[in-house]
Amino acid sequence: MSERVIVFDMDGVLVDPTESFRRAALDVVEQIAGRAGRPERIVEIKNEGGYNDDADVALRMIEELGGSASREEVERLGWEIFWGDGGEGLIQRERWLVEGDLLERLGEQARLAIFTGRGRRTAGHTLRRFAAEIAFDPIVTSSDLENLKPAPDGLLRVRAAHPAAEIVFVGDNVDDARAARAAGVPFVGIAERELHQRDEIVRLFEQEEARVVIETVNELEQAVDAAFATARA
Repeated sequence: MSERVIVFDMDGVLVDPTESFRRAALDVVEQIAGRAGRPERIVEIKNEGGYNDDADVALRMIEELGGSASREEVERLGWEIFWGDGGEGLIQRERWLVEGDLLERLGEQARLAIFTGRGRRTAGHTLRRFAAEIAFDPIVTSSDLENLKPAPDGLLRVRAAHPAAEIVFVGDNVDDARAARAAGVPFVGIAERELHQRDEIVRLFEQEEARVVIETVNELEQAVDAAFATARA
């Protein structure tokens, strides 16, 4: 059997960002626009594609609510809310989605890697907190790239690190799917059962030729062989 690599996005795949990144974005919107944004609007905007960075989502929502801000202002305020004083901000509310020893079991079948829209600091903090014993290689973050998703650059870096391997990418939004398609990498989409606009995101995944769509990363073990089969097709 040839070498296999499973590449994971982080938010919405390994980590639930609802009360961390997304809560920070909503707090930024309310503080600047003076009105609360709908949490569902974040999903709707991300489904349009091209909104992999939550700062861009927050800016869009601020404008829709009649406010105005610079990207630098949004980033600074979001950073303060997310990290808080000494790392005691909303980052502490993150919830790890992986159950039990799933990653250890998958690691017996394939190498594991990360391609995330997070920066190096936030990705490293969360992986040390929840998965310190897992050897992800490589870990590609937005800090490492000039072109972010849906550009395929992160996946191309993974391929360069493992040139002879079969690779699949596991993600939760259309930019992940488009990055995979552009890189020629089979895509496994995650769409939670209760996700707002779930039918729309599944349609988008299928449009981008996702090989498998599952409801949670904890179903990946049963889907991984099918995904790798398409890598050989």
